[in-house]
Amino acid sequence: MLASKYPTVQFLAGDFVISAGSVLFRQTPSCELEICLLESAARNEWVLPKGRKDRSESIENTAVRETLEETGYPCELWPLRMPTRAPTPGDTSGEDVVKIAEKLVEPIAITVRDLRDKGAKIIWWYITRTTGQERIAESQTAYEAYEARFMEPAVAIERLTYQNDREIVQRAWDIVSGSRTLSIGNKV
Repeated sequence: MLASKYPTVQFLAGDFVISAGSVLFRQTPSCELEICLLESAARNEWVLPKGRKDRSESIENTAVRETLEETGYPCELWPLRMPTRAPTPGDTSGEDVVKIAEKLVEPIAITVRDLRDKGAKIIWWYITRTTGQERIAESQTAYEAYEARFMEPAVAIERLTYQNDREIVQRAWDIVSGSRTLSIGNKV
């Protein structure tokens, strides 16, 4: 039996949990962009919205649902210009190269967290934007106690508690900054 020539870690059903989250953007009345972070006063942490995928739910829907539940802000995946290794539909070249593609709603990062004896947590990260609808009060589950706060991207990056979250927000900001001609919500 042959093994892959690439280092490989494999998790079988029951040995991993799938989660998804997002970097949520909104446009201010002065057309500046802000990023939403969650403050947990009890844990003294600033984090991004994310959570576990429900059975039969798509990963994309998980990211939007969890972002809404934890922040209270109705949102949607934001189609943006970004790098991807995914081929275009029907591409049979087999080419595996990074290309810049328009209007993608692909994950911008994947985090694999070692849960020791519980296996792994795989977190898919997306970029979302508010839809302009009113914030929904009391959208969090009983055990969540977050305060959602919007702030300038540089402040958000500095305020985040964990380095991995900082890198994800920096990547999201780089992608959004390179796609500023695309609209956010109903504004351009």
